Amino acid sequence: MKQQRTFPEGFLWGGATAANQVEGGWREGGKGISVSDCAKARFDTEVTNYKTHNQVTSKDIEEALATDDEVYYPKRHGSDFYHHYKEDIRLFSEMGFKVYRMSIAWSRIFPNADDAEPNEEGLKFYDQVFDELHKYGIEPLVTMSHYEPPINLVLSYKGWYSREAIGFFTRFAETICTRYKDKVKYWLTFNEVDSMIRHPYTTGALVEDRFPGQNFEEVIFQAMHHQFVASALATKICHEIIPDSMVGCMLTKLTYYPYTCKPEDVLEAQQTMRSTYCYSDTQVFGEYPAYLLSRFKNNGIHIKMEEGDEAVMKAHPVDFVSFSYYHSSCAARDTSHLNVTAGNTIHAIKNPYLKSSDWGWQIDPTGLRISMVDLYDRYRKPLFIVENGLGAEDILKEDGSIDDSYRIAYLREHLKAVADAIAEDGVVCLGYTSWGCIDLVSESTKQMSKRYGFIYVDCDDYGKGTYQRFKKKSFDWYKKVIETNGSSLYTEE
Repeated sequence: MKQQRTFPEGFLWGGATAANQVEGGWREGGKGISVSDCAKARFDTEVTNYKTHNQVTSKDIEEALATDDEVYYPKRHGSDFYHHYKEDIRLFSEMGFKVYRMSIAWSRIFPNADDAEPNEEGLKFYDQVFDELHKYGIEPLVTMSHYEPPINLVLSYKGWYSREAIGFFTRFAETICTRYKDKVKYWLTFNEVDSMIRHPYTTGALVEDRFPGQNFEEVIFQAMHHQFVASALATKICHEIIPDSMVGCMLTKLTYYPYTCKPEDVLEAQQTMRSTYCYSDTQVFGEYPAYLLSRFKNNGIHIKMEEGDEAVMKAHPVDFVSFSYYHSSCAARDTSHLNVTAGNTIHAIKNPYLKSSDWGWQIDPTGLRISMVDLYDRYRKPLFIVENGLGAEDILKEDGSIDDSYRIAYLREHLKAVADAIAEDGVVCLGYTSWGCIDLVSESTKQMSKRYGFIYVDCDDYGKGTYQRFKKKSFDWYKKVIETNGSSLYTEE
């Protein structure tokens, strides 16, 4: 049996969600419409084809705005946390959560992004959520922007490509930091900031057909620059208003192995990894890495910077590095005749040594340890695992039970890998929040049936159901993990 370990004292155990996937109440409390409220479910598309699921055109948005439908726009109902938050937080408390990662829907505070005044009803809602969390001793970890730009950024501006977005976002950041300065200590600026290169609509409010004749890759990187500046300014604002606050970046930890030991495959894996690290490198070190600047130069990409941008980025780097980790992939210089499988908004070469989920995501606990070591060696800043979990089809039995032993097995091995990274590799890790701790609408395919949670929500892909909450087998398992600070991971049968 592997050496029994416990996690560091004060380790922040918990779970994670995002407002656009769990909250619902899309027309309530003065909330404006977000890009996610206009993201359509494509029920006739293969679930591993994330690219089709995330394609959005101006015509798609027009159609979305012309209807109040919640069947084809499932993020409009989510898991109805808006009306169930007290019940849900009580269940989180029963599991022993020390932290709950959530996001504030930008469009619930500034419905159109450019509003003169914030929406008081929206601010009060999050006051109530934070008060409920603190009632049970749960620390909020708040993402400022998690795939939720107001749709007006698309309609009246050019999304994050427009310089105005910086001002809109920093006013939003100042508003929520001021309002919740006594309630929130841990903050993240942009969820998976690197994801704009893969799905620019949800992350950057960018719709390609609105940039005719332009190099869309350049558009994306220009929008990315504006988010880097906005993130630095939001970090500055947060530190000034909440002196003991900690502000982190958040990246999609896409881990790639060389498919073979051929030097060409090793180089390909290194270059592919750089395509992820370039975003966190910029936020941690406060400047663009040389290899990204070389990419801009070699590909004719020109980023417009205003005087002071680079100084702001340099002066206000993040305090810690948070990330999502679900799977690993392979890279090879010659991909012909190699099998490809899906992952977290990517397609990559399949690793023949790993099993895959029903959605094609390869299961690799050791890859989480490798990722933690790579990140900590690279940045020497505390890490926070804010997304990790297994999407699966869970069956609600007649007696109300759900046997998700496969999820327990997945989480057990990943958490053991975290413990090894901390104990054997010297990695400093603040905490762990399992993704979708309560079932929600998945981002990649807009499904409810792709479930991650410890808590089952009685709602199907079409929004039908009672929305009643049921505890899965993993609920009590995770509760014991938290109670024992991880030692139960080594004492199970």
